[in-house]
Amino acid sequence: MQKLVQSDLYSLEEYHRERESFRARVLAHKKWRYVQLGPQATLYFEDRLTIQYQVQEMLRVERIFETQAIEEELAAYNPLVPDGSNLVATFMIEIPDADERREALQKMLGIEDRVYAEVAGFDRVFVHADEDLDRSTDEKTSAVHFVRFGFDDAMREALKRGAALTLGVDHPQYEHQLNLPEEVRQALMADLD
Repeated sequence: MQKLVQSDLYSLEEYHRERESFRARVLAHKKWRYVQLGPQATLYFEDRLTIQYQVQEMLRVERIFETQAIEEELAAYNPLVPDGSNLVATFMIEIPDADERREALQKMLGIEDRVYAEVAGFDRVFVHADEDLDRSTDEKTSAVHFVRFGFDDAMREALKRGAALTLGVDHPQYEHQLNLPEEVRQALMADLD
């Protein structure tokens, strides 16, 4: 999957005109690009379209139109575009109550490194988390992490032939796994081209 370049983006004026329809397209696209891992964790899978939307929204909110500043945004977000050998996701711990969330994040220290994918017939693959910057401290983990699942050639070929994909977390304070629904698995296979 190709990284985004400036010519892929709408200008601020174009985006203002196209925002509603573009947003609707992105939301429809995201329908099969997330999974709930138990009651408190969700993986939102990113791709070129979801990242373009994030960049466009950032440019809009910050009123960024200068070439260098746009390049900086692209440099920050392009690592979240899958490269054909991996899946990239935003891993979120979603606990509405602030006090409960704070307590849970202290107990879940290191959870971002215990998220995995398992292709049927292969060993588990644990994510590479927060490659851009560390989001945890010695006292607690963050509620948001950027994770990358790397797959070797044999795993990718098995997935393309229809192998089941299981996602999970095996942290002592939070253990859940999910056999990926077929609609989600199919949506994510485009990321492995």
